Order: sequence, then C-alpha cells, then structure tokens
Amino acid sequence: MTSILKSLRALADATRLRILALLAAEELSVNELQEITRLGQSRISTHLGLLAECGLVQSRRDGKRTFYRLRARPRGVAAEIMPLVVAGAKELPECADDEVNLKRLLARRREQAQVYFNQVAGRFDRVYGPGRSWQAFGHLLLRILPPLTVADLGSGEGLLSELLARRCKKVIAVDNSEKIVAFGAAKAKKNGLKNLEFRLGDLAAPPIPAASVDLVILSQALHHAEQPDAALRSAYRILKPGGRVWILDLLKHSFAQAHELYGDRWLGFAESDLQRWLERAGFRKIEITIVAREDEPPHFQTLLAGGEKRRPGAA
Repeated sequence: MTSILKSLRALADATRLRILALLAAEELSVNELQEITRLGQSRISTHLGLLAECGLVQSRRDGKRTFYRLRARPRGVAAEIMPLVVAGAKELPECADDEVNLKRLLARRREQAQVYFNQVAGRFDRVYGPGRSWQAFGHLLLRILPPLTVADLGSGEGLLSELLARRCKKVIAVDNSEKIVAFGAAKAKKNGLKNLEFRLGDLAAPPIPAASVDLVILSQALHHAEQPDAALRSAYRILKPGGRVWILDLLKHSFAQAHELYGDRWLGFAESDLQRWLERAGFRKIEITIVAREDEPPHFQTLLAGGEKRRPGAA
C-alpha cells in the first residue's frame, strides 16, 4: 500500500481524528489521552502506532512515560491535508467533551506544578532543587563577563580561577602556599587552561605589574591576610584605571575556633572597616552589602564589597 493510501486510511477513523485534534492542541501521554477520551489504553496505543507509522505523529520518552504530538513536518499528503483534518475533527460530537476534559487535565498539570512552589515559598533559595548549583550559576554569570584580565588573590587551588579562565582573556591566580600553587598549576595544565597562570606571592605584594589587570577578586581570602588594608592597596596598584575590586568575605563574628579550624587570621570584618580601607586605598564607587547568612550555628554571614579605581581626571 502506498504512503498516500496509508495516510488516507489512517484518517478515515473517527477515533484517530479525535486523537489528532487533541495532539494538535497539546503534547499528551497515552494515560492522558485515555483520561480525556475515556477509551482503553490498548486501543489508544494501537491508534497511535498506526498514526506514527504513517508519519502523522511523533513521540518522545520522558522517564517511564512516552508523550505524543503531531509531527512538526508531516510527510507527503499529510502535510497538505492536516490543517483540514484537525478542523474537520472538531465537528465530531465527541470533540466537545474532549476539549472540556483536555482543559481540566491541563489545569491539573498547572496545579501540580504549583503545589511544590507553594510549599517552598519563602525558603525556595535554601531548598535543594536539581540543577540549581552555585557552579551552574557561576557558568551562567561568566557568560555575561567581557573577556577581562583578572587577578584572583588568595586563590587557593583555583576553583574560582578555573571558572574565570573559561571565559576571561587571562587569569592570574596568586597564593602564598607553594604546594597549593604547584597543585593548581598542574590542574590548570591538565585541563588545558593555557590562560590561567598560578604565581606564588602574598596578598600585600602580589607579583603582578602595576595597572595591568581589569578586575581583582579576593574571595574568602582577606581574613587570612596579615594586613588587609595593605592587600587592598596592592589591589589598587595592579588595577588599570576604571578597573574594579570585588571582595567576598565574612562579616565580623565571634567564632574564635575559626583561628584553629580554618587558619583564619581575622574573625571577619565590620562593614565600616572595609569602607575605610577601600577609601584609603583610593577606591571610589564603593559598594558593601551582606549577601548570605548560614542557617546553622555560628551563622556566618558573607559580605560582598567592591570599588573602582579612579580614572585620570575623575572627580
């Protein structure tokens, strides 16, 4: 039998016309079609198989379920007559009930999706959700960055530096631990990140030429510095005019065990301290805000602080 005759034969059945009309409106599973039409599952599956064989519908797997929809680009005669078929199917007496049942099913779909979000409203950002990782958010945000030259001071093994290197023109990661610098450099080489360079140095005197980078980042590093104010003066020195520094660090706290547990030199910083040091270093357009608070004791809070290096002639 030719493909044309197969298609015409497939369309010469009221049940298959009902199914096509429903799939023209929405992608549906066999169980959903069964609920809407009140027909048996095996009967619907048989009709779908014939329609798929004729190239009128297509399917996709979603876990254990299979969803069906009209083929986006029907083949042969179907492409010419499908709009007429869908319009004509609506003249069937059963189609009025099908449309009502379809609306009810879609409303229930939306309600089921809302149940979860209503349950976590007010704590959504703190509840686990598949794919909502900070690493994924980081990749998204990096796509917004222009190709900058970045200094990551107090980089550690380079978790942030590696992310930045996948987008930025060049990343210079500075740390005062020989072992960490060696490990980070080896990992960058293994990952093929030729624009990521690790250097041994101190926050107060990073081995980077003056006015050579567009962005300086100190991510949870400043509280390890012997002289935080000197570290910010060095950040100002290595920045190009108009470049910015961004600091992520802890708000001042009283958890003294941090000295021994994490090797912290400072128990965080007051906002006023960061403001004063940034101003004295020469930064303008200073921003300081609390961006996170941990739920578990001792409830560490994280500050985000930033400033811009003055351009020549700027007020």
